[in-house]
Amino acid sequence: MATGVTWDSKLSAVAGSSASKIEKAFGYRTVGELLGHYPRRYVDKGAVSDLGHLTLDEHITFVARVVKSTLKSYPDRRRGGMAYRLEVVVATERDRLALTFFDKKKHLAEWRAKTIVEGTTGLFSGKVGRFRDDWQLANPQTKIFGAGDEDQADAALAEFESMPDLLTIYPATSTVQSWQLEEAIKLALEMLVEVPDVLPDAVRREHGLLEARQALEWIHRPDSWEQKGAAEKRLRFDEAFVTQTALAQRRASLEALDATPRTGRDEGLLDRFDERLPFTLTAGQQAVSEEVLHDLAAGHPMHRLLQGEVGSGKTVVALRAMLRVVDSGGQAALLAPTEVLAQQHARSITAMLGDLAAGGMLGGDAEATQVALLTGSTGTTARREVLSDIQVGNAGIVVGTHALLEDKVRFLDLGLVVVDEQHRFGVEQRAALTDKAGDAPPHVLVMTATPIPRTVAMTVFGDLETSTLTELPQGRAPIQTNVVPLRDQPAWFDRVWARLREEVDSGRQCYVVCPRIDDTAKGDEELPDTDEAPATSLAAVAEVAPMLEAGPLHGLRIEQMHGRLAPDDKDRIMRSFAAGEVDVLVSTTVIEVGVDVGNATAMVILDADRFGVSQLHQMRGRVGRGGHPGLCLLVTNAEDGSPARERLAAVAGTTDGFELSRLDLEYRREGDVLGTSQSGKRSGLKLLSVIRHEDVIADARAVAEQVVADDPSLAKHPALLAQIERLRETEQADYLEKA
Repeated sequence: MATGVTWDSKLSAVAGSSASKIEKAFGYRTVGELLGHYPRRYVDKGAVSDLGHLTLDEHITFVARVVKSTLKSYPDRRRGGMAYRLEVVVATERDRLALTFFDKKKHLAEWRAKTIVEGTTGLFSGKVGRFRDDWQLANPQTKIFGAGDEDQADAALAEFESMPDLLTIYPATSTVQSWQLEEAIKLALEMLVEVPDVLPDAVRREHGLLEARQALEWIHRPDSWEQKGAAEKRLRFDEAFVTQTALAQRRASLEALDATPRTGRDEGLLDRFDERLPFTLTAGQQAVSEEVLHDLAAGHPMHRLLQGEVGSGKTVVALRAMLRVVDSGGQAALLAPTEVLAQQHARSITAMLGDLAAGGMLGGDAEATQVALLTGSTGTTARREVLSDIQVGNAGIVVGTHALLEDKVRFLDLGLVVVDEQHRFGVEQRAALTDKAGDAPPHVLVMTATPIPRTVAMTVFGDLETSTLTELPQGRAPIQTNVVPLRDQPAWFDRVWARLREEVDSGRQCYVVCPRIDDTAKGDEELPDTDEAPATSLAAVAEVAPMLEAGPLHGLRIEQMHGRLAPDDKDRIMRSFAAGEVDVLVSTTVIEVGVDVGNATAMVILDADRFGVSQLHQMRGRVGRGGHPGLCLLVTNAEDGSPARERLAAVAGTTDGFELSRLDLEYRREGDVLGTSQSGKRSGLKLLSVIRHEDVIADARAVAEQVVADDPSLAKHPALLAQIERLRETEQADYLEKA
């Protein structure tokens, strides 16, 4: 055996025959990657309990031998199908105790049964409960040492005695157990020649952090909770520092690029537009607009995130930026995620500009430009005309969906790309549009109506400058939100529809939002943003609309709206609704963003517990936009006290989108925050939480900016550069490229 290994040595050097299983289970190929597999739980060996003196709800830890293990199945009445439980009896020298493990999936139950077999000796840790007057542990944490006769059991117990005071339990799989990982990691720590240190010594000392090797030793084999805490503090800072350094390099490289300054001109479209505005910009809109216009005039590309509450006036800020670019001889493209939103943007921009959007047309202003709309449903003849107007530069402002990304779309001089609801687009899609600018990169403005806490903005969007609109324009009315708990108050359902009829009788319009289109929509892309399993009784547009027409809303003008409608039908329905020709719009979440009908004052969201906090807040923002008070009713069958009801109560309790965004993140997994959950990829962050560790991220960002400013290529920091290169080769790079 070799006397030492390096950070980049092959995993087999320390894992032996288990290396292939570990690689298949976790993707690790090197010793360094294995050492980044931190324990998920620590058990205090000194707290090993006496099974003869148990207390209800006491947390106990003990070593025992399995004397009985039986796998049983039973009907799962709640979810349907079968569920499984492994009934285990363990014994110490003096006492016995029952353990029960519950699994919903057969293969997991069978794996557990093969792991915890009669004759196995292990460490068990959990909370004491009662079942049929007997003590038991349900789903305890386990650490299996091995199976065999009494001599082997004694050896296992001796192994336990020789372990550190804090026992480690590692994330494991059905093929790789915690003890296998522990053995490989223990050997790696003993054989590792040098631990690369990404942190400059001066920074480490300033922040009171451990040396890299000490941190690794203590994260894997601590003798106290203090050692574990000190190790986590150092390694957490490393994660933040590496990520923030990569982002600082991206910011520096963007600033080093040359871009065409867009300085505008006096008495141009922007000045003419400002003179005609029928309202006064809020202080926030004025401040953010100045930031954007300043960036556009610079000689390097703008890369800015514009976030703001629903209805805070982001579109006006973006339009002023687009007009500045058109005044500078360039073109601006607005990329929207759906046809409904693209059509809405095109209509609202054209309406706001008036004759300034009628360039080359009868009645158009002499200085006017054209607003072009390009979507997947644009007809052949119209498409040919639009493509021509874009290519020759007649269309100064181009609004579109993914259709803008097609190879046939060529701009004369693309100076600004505005991406609305940026989280709906992937890296490649945004790059495909910015690449159409030719040699000089365009300025980029990405917008979101989902408020982003500072921690997430610094990490997920860390290479963008961030502008925030917090004020609402004058005339926006308050929105009252109430939870309608049908399980507790079924009679309230009738009152829901009575309230909508009252709104219509007052000359107003209403939305009814359903989570599904019809019974066939189980896999529809518009299903709600929730981790919970879909129920079979979710409200569907195709069922709710006829029910309302024949029942409580009989005689009202009701239309259906969803993603499967033909684009022309969607446009026709939205125009009719905007014109006041539709009283009640029964829709899926296609109305979530961008839809602006000032006369709409009430919204009923059915099965509201199926939606995420931010999504509910977004949809609620469709009402109360015309000066009339808004009403949002969250209808749910969720049980009182359930997490779903807590989410709804949070939405009903505040209209502060930033407060709700933090709550939303608390309900989500880290992968959801970083955009990796849907793809099934790891976030790359193990100890650092972009939700909870704002101070660490802020400190690391400041250090990273100074390091990159002093040494842009990181030539003086080889270990840091190597770690950043590793990061860029992994899935974690996906969200570093989000912007």
